[in-house]
Amino acid sequence: MEVRVAEHDLMDATAVARNDAVNATVVIGGRHLSIEDVLAIARHGASVALSDAPAWRARIERGAAWLREYLATGGTVYGVTTGYGDACVVDVPAMLVEALPLQLTRYHGCGMGELFDSQQTLAIIVARLNSLAFGYSGVRLTLLERLADLVNHRILPRIPSEGSVGASGDLTPLSYVAAALAGERTVMFDGSERAANGVWRALGREPLTLAPKEGLALMNGTAVMTGLACLAFARADHLTRLAARLTALTTVALDGRAGHFDPLLFDAKPHAGQADAAAWIRADLAGRDELPGRRLQDRYSVRCAPHVIGVVRDALTWVRRDVENELNSANDNPLIDPDAGRVVHGGNFYGGHIAFAMDALKTAVANLADLMDRQLALLVDDKFSNGLPRNLTGASPERAPINHGFKAVQISASAWTAEALKHTMPASVFSRSTESHNQDKVSMGTIAARDCLRVLALTEQVAAAHVLAAVQAVRLRMRVDPGTQLSDALRAFVDDVGRLSPFVDEDRPLEAELRALTARIAACAPIGAIHGKEVA
Repeated sequence: MEVRVAEHDLMDATAVARNDAVNATVVIGGRHLSIEDVLAIARHGASVALSDAPAWRARIERGAAWLREYLATGGTVYGVTTGYGDACVVDVPAMLVEALPLQLTRYHGCGMGELFDSQQTLAIIVARLNSLAFGYSGVRLTLLERLADLVNHRILPRIPSEGSVGASGDLTPLSYVAAALAGERTVMFDGSERAANGVWRALGREPLTLAPKEGLALMNGTAVMTGLACLAFARADHLTRLAARLTALTTVALDGRAGHFDPLLFDAKPHAGQADAAAWIRADLAGRDELPGRRLQDRYSVRCAPHVIGVVRDALTWVRRDVENELNSANDNPLIDPDAGRVVHGGNFYGGHIAFAMDALKTAVANLADLMDRQLALLVDDKFSNGLPRNLTGASPERAPINHGFKAVQISASAWTAEALKHTMPASVFSRSTESHNQDKVSMGTIAARDCLRVLALTEQVAAAHVLAAVQAVRLRMRVDPGTQLSDALRAFVDDVGRLSPFVDEDRPLEAELRALTARIAACAPIGAIHGKEVA
């Protein structure tokens, strides 16, 4: 039978979280922004508001005013009175200083590859806005207000994903944000692609004329890699919780041992992340007996699951630290210090911390893909599944010879896992000397972040396959062993998946169900209730 997956199946699980956030407002300026703040805006519809604190607003305007005064006295500032990059030795005549910012946006309009989606674009804009809001960039308050307009009106620049080496910042992709403010190129607005200048005028505004340094301040920073890293963090966190839930289901389906998750084991080796994962699995297996007839030790992909999941959990602690440090930094060049009255030239645009965090996170996440793939392989193989039908087919004995259940799903999951593992080659070690050897050591942070998102997408596909297979396997276990008990949490999970994907008795195409489930996982939407609570 063919199963049609209704669109509302994807939406219901996140409706509560979205409704809670849609009327929320995240304040920018004079405060620490968290990953969750970025997610509220990019994923759940929250708006932004610039701080109304007089001291903060005065600092922003003071920086822009000091820069104007410094230029009026003949001061030299990189990228304002000079050319860009290696052309910093080229003096720009005073009569061309005002024209220079728009030139920067135009010649960087050479991005390629797929366009960032709406969530990614919003996360990028928020990261850039927050960086400029620290008051070290010499930009006007009106520029910050226009960036806030992009968010609040969902005026989304069409940003190509390829073309940044991560220093001098994300120049080429961020040029599409700067160009949109100036009324150039196209944006998505009200569901259609439109010319940016037309959108501004429809809103009763003129496109922004970029002041000296404002083009550079918009483009010279780590906003693309940082915005993507915020999204990656949330998806990785969600996958650790799902992998723990799937380990509990696999243990039940294989008639395995709950004792492998005894707290003594994790007190004796006290990595916090693996202790958390073991506690989640233990809670899901509450009430499960240790019967003597079972295999003494389950295979590594089950027994050692907390140790695999725990690596990701512990990595997320320092990934959060580094991502939020970058998010809450002034990362363009040069910086303007209006209080001391000086221009400081440096390299804060270098995205090394994000590059390393994303390289590490994608490796840890790929290990989750491998873990789930190995568990799935045990479930479908009747040599290892302790009495479950071959390939988890639910067909009647008469129809069993022509039914193959989850055989192809396991093959596909293996392919997705292999591709995820292939993408773990670190991007940060592939620094290239670019731009006439001025940018001769670069971070590759944006490539690392994009790679991490690709690994996450593949791992979410593996997770979706494992969810369908594990739920099928548990249902079959309950047929084989009618006394099999499920905790309330596992029962809620199985029932929720069952509403999306009915029991597979006769072979049917599972693509639609896999796509629907993958979308829910990627959206960090709860299935049943993960560890007793919904995970937004």
